[in-house]
Amino acid sequence: MSRLNRADRPYDIVLFGATGFVGTLTAEYLAAHAPAGLRWAIAGRGTERLERLRERLPGGAEIGLLRADVSDPASLRALAERARVVATTVGPYVEYGEELVAACADTGADYVDLTGEPEFVDLMYVRHDARARETGARLVHACGFDSVPHDLGAYFTVRQLPEGVPLTVDGFVTVDAAFSGGTLASALNQFARHRGLRAAALDRRRHEPRLVARRVSAPAGAPRYAPEVGAWALPLP
Repeated sequence: MSRLNRADRPYDIVLFGATGFVGTLTAEYLAAHAPAGLRWAIAGRGTERLERLRERLPGGAEIGLLRADVSDPASLRALAERARVVATTVGPYVEYGEELVAACADTGADYVDLTGEPEFVDLMYVRHDARARETGARLVHACGFDSVPHDLGAYFTVRQLPEGVPLTVDGFVTVDAAFSGGTLASALNQFARHRGLRAAALDRRRHEPRLVARRVSAPAGAPRYAPEVGAWALPLP
């Protein structure tokens, strides 16, 4: 597995879509919490908006600025070639995300997003997993509300339980926030693409090796009262 000489790239992290709603929150978090010596940059299609964001971030003078546009694959490749890790908040991903995934897979840059679009995840596996394995790029989806709280909750729970025995984990999550525009657009897009979603899932199933002695299922059925948490629960598809 090649890493394509990533150590000499100018940035450890490039945040693409930094001026959007979630992108700005992510940039503010990085500016406040990034370890000393982290080389990072903000990227997007509007240079003026990027400059305004950088000006109000702590330590903004040390933050790089890159222009890239999803409609310009060459700009995305140039971005990927300069980063060890590319984090993107630009969605809906099924419409705007593939060119950046392809650029990262081809250049060996690690890639993370916060998509909640199963169709996109399945399509990217089928189309770009093989190339990513050749270059050593790690393509990691759903690094936001889908699915970090759920994954960490399951991981924590399983670590408290005995090893070597069958386990079933049911998870519950509560939220108190409004949808961002991007999240709402992604959700509506997925509802409108039921056939494409199903076709992508079946195609991935044909390509991906199956894990032995492991089974994952999504909850189904109507909302129910869950006495274990004392609240009504709506299955998350």
